[in-house]
Amino acid sequence: MLTFWSGKHAAPRANLSRRSFLQVGALGVAGLTLPDVLRLRAEQPASSSKKAVIMILLGGGPSHIDMYDLKPEAPAEIRGEFKPIRTNVPGFDICELMPEQAKIADQLALVRNLQMRTSSHNHQEITSGFLWDRRIPGAEGVARPAFGSVVSKLRGGKLLPPFVNLGSAAQEAEDPAFLGPAFRPFIPSGQDLQNMTLSKDVSHERLEDRKSLLSALDGMRRDLDARNEVAGIDAYTARALEIVSSPKVRDAFDISHEPKQVKDKYGLTANLRAYDANYTVWKQFLLARRLVEAGVSVVSLQAFGQWDTHASNFPSLRRMVPVVDRGVAALVSDLRERGMDKDVAVAMWGEFGRGSRIYSLNGGVPGRDHHGPANFVLFAGGGLKMGQVVGATDPRGERPKGSIVRPQNVMATLYHVLGIDPGAALLDLQGRPVHLLDTREPIAELL
Repeated sequence: MLTFWSGKHAAPRANLSRRSFLQVGALGVAGLTLPDVLRLRAEQPASSSKKAVIMILLGGGPSHIDMYDLKPEAPAEIRGEFKPIRTNVPGFDICELMPEQAKIADQLALVRNLQMRTSSHNHQEITSGFLWDRRIPGAEGVARPAFGSVVSKLRGGKLLPPFVNLGSAAQEAEDPAFLGPAFRPFIPSGQDLQNMTLSKDVSHERLEDRKSLLSALDGMRRDLDARNEVAGIDAYTARALEIVSSPKVRDAFDISHEPKQVKDKYGLTANLRAYDANYTVWKQFLLARRLVEAGVSVVSLQAFGQWDTHASNFPSLRRMVPVVDRGVAALVSDLRERGMDKDVAVAMWGEFGRGSRIYSLNGGVPGRDHHGPANFVLFAGGGLKMGQVVGATDPRGERPKGSIVRPQNVMATLYHVLGIDPGAALLDLQGRPVHLLDTREPIAELL
């Protein structure tokens, strides 16, 4: 949709003085139009760096002890149904359901000594590094911006939005907080993507006519504009027009441009229906690669949202883990084949691990409970040191042995990949400096 609009309500914190302006699409973020968003983001110049992060979020809490930290010597009520298999890296054993990752373990790094601050369903730690839910004792009282929002603020973007969420379970936690709505993730499902392109009712010829009319109206206003404010607004409107009229934006989200052999690698074969759950997961992996290749700085995606396996733990993992295995292997090898593995870091984790004790919830199929004291994160690429396992847990997989990695260490590692100082500060709504992280040491073994 491309319309002239006379607004009755000022956009929040935008300080707009112009009351009639071109609305490009209907991209509304708490009352902001696309030109407004671009104007608010313009405080930092767009980065030309190819560095990027793909965050794979396993919502619900994946079972570390059944996937990446198996305990074959533990009693049956702890070790579970699955057996570990060797990978191409000695000591890097993983679940038998992940044969594809076993072949490329030299391109992966597994952190087994990750510990969370809570065993509650809360994505804040894996999206911002902070736990700011006031309902949880010891949590920070002030909401912190999501990792992608910080990167969006510091690095900006050109045609494509710098931070894209492909439908992850952590959408609510990927909050820009005090940075404001201009730095929320772009969610290409439904209205958001439609707003980044021209309406079917507006041809490019009609767009040019309206641009000419806008220019004429602005010329008239400049004669009356003593402070020359309109000229400053024009640049953002022009850029908004460029975004919606450029095929690059739409094409980046269109996997039909990929060759058959690439789609086959990701599992997107011709006989797999689009509404199939596996198709959705594999499509997100391929889309993530397309987006970072096109220039997006941070992409978050959801590989299923059903990892809360209190009940039916083993049947659920038998269904989901092989799908994720193929997606991870396809993404990591695809990035390497395209020469992007040094620039693009992949991180996969969930909000906590699972308890060592297998139990039956209400007499149902056995499962495992929430368990924050032990968790994992899987890395790939980003110029980090691959082909290794970092840390270990005790024989029951309940707590790290020796050193502990915290979520902020993970965030510091990802900021390192992007060349961002985790000790940098942003101003909150009261103008006070807030550091990106309190714990700023990246995971040393990965550097």
